Amino acid sequence: MPERPPNSKVFPKNGGFEKLVGYQVAELLFDFTDRFVKKFIEPGSRTKDQMVQAARSGSRNVAEGSVFSATSKKLEMNLTNVAKASLTELRKDYQAFLRQNKLKEWPSDDPMRQALIDARHKEVDSLIRWAGTMNKQHPERSVAEIAGNIGSILANVAKAMIDRQLQRLGHDFEENGGFSERLYKVRKGGSAGGQGE
Repeated sequence: MPERPPNSKVFPKNGGFEKLVGYQVAELLFDFTDRFVKKFIEPGSRTKDQMVQAARSGSRNVAEGSVFSATSKKLEMNLTNVAKASLTELRKDYQAFLRQNKLKEWPSDDPMRQALIDARHKEVDSLIRWAGTMNKQHPERSVAEIAGNIGSILANVAKAMIDRQLQRLGHDFEENGGFSERLYKVRKGGSAGGQGE
């Protein structure tokens, strides 16, 4: 087998987005949204396509940004911010679904809301089963109400996690600069100075 090359100071480790909680929640939300629109949104509706695309963007832009982190912190931050914006848009769609169908949006102190967050579902089938169980235990809450709130809450959780990630990226960029600064430091063997990306 060929010898593995040493780690580069120019290209540090990148990727690893699968370990990010924000990404994990966004990916779960993407799978859930795909199920949600098939059940509750009219076929051929523009809203259906927009919700799926926003959910996809929420996870895929985090992944793409993480890979770009090796050569462009600015691009990583831009893509992460696109993910955050997409999740904001998606949450608005779930809230509109609840409002337009005269369904209750769970307040922050609702026990079912907290139960959803505490359950920390990792995959969509488990989440769907949880929704069914909640409907059986609380028949006054329709499947549509539970599903709409799941989408809204997961979008909000993912957005908050990705916003924290964005703040960390911004702080890291302020402290250490980006690719150009790293190149300068490696080639000169000294501290990075005033080079832009």
